[in-house]
Amino acid sequence: MPTPRPETLGFNAGRLSRLDTFLKTRYLDSGRLPHAQILISRHGELAHFSSQGPAREGSSRPIDEGSIFRIASMTKPVTSVAFMQLLEQGKVALDTPVQAVLPEFSDVGVYAAGGAGVPFMSKPLAEPMRMLDLLRHTSGLTYGFQNRTNIDAAYRETRSNAGPVENWHGAADLDTFIRDLATVPLEFVPGTAWNYSVSTDVLGAVVQRISGQPLDQYLAEHIFKPLAMPDTAFWVPPEKAGRLTDCYAWVDPKVGRLMYDRGEDSVWLTPPTLVSGGGGLVSTALDYHRFCQMLQNGGVLGDVRILGRKTLDLMTANHLPGASDLSSLSRSMFSETQNAGIGFGLGFAVTQDPARAMIPGSVGEFYWGGMFTTSFFVDPVEDLHVVFMTQLSPSLLYPIRREIKTLVYSALI
Repeated sequence: MPTPRPETLGFNAGRLSRLDTFLKTRYLDSGRLPHAQILISRHGELAHFSSQGPAREGSSRPIDEGSIFRIASMTKPVTSVAFMQLLEQGKVALDTPVQAVLPEFSDVGVYAAGGAGVPFMSKPLAEPMRMLDLLRHTSGLTYGFQNRTNIDAAYRETRSNAGPVENWHGAADLDTFIRDLATVPLEFVPGTAWNYSVSTDVLGAVVQRISGQPLDQYLAEHIFKPLAMPDTAFWVPPEKAGRLTDCYAWVDPKVGRLMYDRGEDSVWLTPPTLVSGGGGLVSTALDYHRFCQMLQNGGVLGDVRILGRKTLDLMTANHLPGASDLSSLSRSMFSETQNAGIGFGLGFAVTQDPARAMIPGSVGEFYWGGMFTTSFFVDPVEDLHVVFMTQLSPSLLYPIRREIKTLVYSALI
């Protein structure tokens, strides 16, 4: 690892050090988080890297640059990049109907009535679900854990909810997942609303069908190996098992956090049955830093080009209908972002108006996070990116992502 050089990269070192103090005082000493790791890069160089807290319960060994974390929905941008690689080869387009690649969706309609034991009634689609809708979460799909509608209740009754860990390691593979999903109506007409959903899992199936490779193999061959991301995968092999951190879930104020997935006997130590392009990856801060640097560079890292520059420009534009933001279009009870002033591109949230978002930042900054409170953001204006790692679900329990952004930007000079 290179030595961080904050002063030569436009940071006030004293202000930047407040970030570590803040994380320790607010989140680690209080027991809110088990550990915290943050990487800050600017102009292609490391400005800050720090790790605090034990990797596993009952151990004095702290997390470090080799620690492996479950990154959950930070998988989504990776799968989106994979799809855009196929688009660049002319094998698919943004307006390609999903059913053209996944014929299981040919007869899917929009919810009209039913559920809770009553057979569903649906209306035919006036326009098909398109690949664009999968990338920007306007597909009409949902997540079962949202607990809002009869549709997400139906997801919980099938194998169509790719959120719970148990489903990734259950009996359903990706093709079975698609077949199950296509038996349930959509929540709304594609393109008319935004709802955080299994859309990117469906996109992973699209990548698998078009490429002719299993999704995990495609990502390894076309993204992880070229970018030198050796610790990013859908499972942790035996020789790396000791590096996987413990993962926790918050129960309630009286109980606090409890173990969700213990590192030493984690389900991620065996290959999953359902390869989840929406949430299944593990990674390290240094690996994901290389992915972010590729994005920051316009699709290239060193002499390896993953995507074209104009393709990245397209991905990081706001694709919400009518150039709206999530506060006006979202139906979701859960997402990895605040909504005001935030648009959505092809796999990322995109800041449209920092004033409305009420947080320092830049127009065009793009980002996402995962259910275990991991997150990243890339700021092309400041030539900056940040990767944050910890392991606590749910991710929106604390405003830590906004706090980290505020502290990082306050240190810029």
